[in-house]
Amino acid sequence: MADIEEDWERYDAQLTTPDLVILEMVADSRQDASAQLAERMHATGRVSNLPAFLEQINSREHQLATGLPGGIGLPHARSEFVQQTTVAVGITKYGHALDFGAADGPANVILLIGTPAASFSQHLSVLAVLARALSKENFRESLRRAHDAEVISELINSTPVFSEH
Repeated sequence: MADIEEDWERYDAQLTTPDLVILEMVADSRQDASAQLAERMHATGRVSNLPAFLEQINSREHQLATGLPGGIGLPHARSEFVQQTTVAVGITKYGHALDFGAADGPANVILLIGTPAASFSQHLSVLAVLARALSKENFRESLRRAHDAEVISELINSTPVFSEH
């Protein structure tokens, strides 16, 4: 795990920003949720071709469900259309959870991860660190209760530190 955390510290840019957070998200499906989050990535210049990136996310989603226990959706893709490793976050509006295929039920926290196609190890590092943090109930609850895009962004960007406690 130390190597993953060292990789994390080498990232030049923040994984997420308040512009990449959607509070009170209402989506018709997991594809709609991924599309809303990918649109934020595109609007901030982190994704160059939105339709092609969405096709890759949906293709990945059809291969294997990306729901995690505790109400988490973790759609992700490595893509030549991603400019820098990015996490966009959606916190669903109360009563609007989405099925991401987790055994324990629908998700109300969705984290869309996009990494450049050549960044295989970075993609795995981000997935591993976030999955580890999201396995902790206190981290999931902190995301759900934040109600502030800046706080959610800080939580995601400081994940390795947070997950140690």
